[in-house]
Amino acid sequence: MIPFPPVVIVQMGLPPAPLMQRLGDQADWFAAALGRQRSELRVAQPFLDEPLPRADDFSLAIVTGSWSMVADREPWSERTAAWLAELVAQGKPVLGVCYGHQLMAHALGGRVGDLPGGPERGVFALTLTAAGRRDPLLQGLPQHFAAYLSHAQAVLEPPAGAQWLGGTGRDAYQLLRYGPNAFSMQPHPEFTPAIMAACAAGRENGNAALDDRSAEQVAQSPWLPQPHALLRRFVSLHGGRRAADAVAAVSVLG
Repeated sequence: MIPFPPVVIVQMGLPPAPLMQRLGDQADWFAAALGRQRSELRVAQPFLDEPLPRADDFSLAIVTGSWSMVADREPWSERTAAWLAELVAQGKPVLGVCYGHQLMAHALGGRVGDLPGGPERGVFALTLTAAGRRDPLLQGLPQHFAAYLSHAQAVLEPPAGAQWLGGTGRDAYQLLRYGPNAFSMQPHPEFTPAIMAACAAGRENGNAALDDRSAEQVAQSPWLPQPHALLRRFVSLHGGRRAADAVAAVSVLG
């Protein structure tokens, strides 16, 4: 049997060392969220000047979050943006998450910058738009659901033609679609409560966003099923036979 092309995790940098030593990196988090071993996924690290894979070499791409900023337009990030624009034009399945969400918008002509009022870090309620309630990927979600957020920049103006599917009161454009195979989300579907608490505490980058009590409350919060289910559903719909086998039963969307 010919093996199905893998899911590629496009890792947009490394977490701060104290966080990574305790909890691993983005590729580890996505592998765990998908119920996979890291070795089952392909990992590309453009921030280390690694080449990005050819479209024929993978079934779908997931572009991760980062501690960098899209608006800084670092060369490795701009190279990834051009690669993303080509993939979307070709109809290749792509999922952007946090930094990846913003980078997709930038790559396709939108505007990304600092979130007015400062960062969102913690558990926030997302609200689906009317288009979001009709979107096939979001079918079965409640109109309002909780999600983990950790971002200082945001999509301020979506690209022309993007479908606006949902957001928070402070950051409207958190769920966007670019055709049948390209979707992006500001929330972190790969986060566990422990990862969210570590990011919210902000000690890794010297910018404390929550006090000790609030960070502990996040760490003890319930696992948030809806964003996680969206990740698995996207891979199930677009990732081919091996992905579908791994995530066939997505039953937590209600």
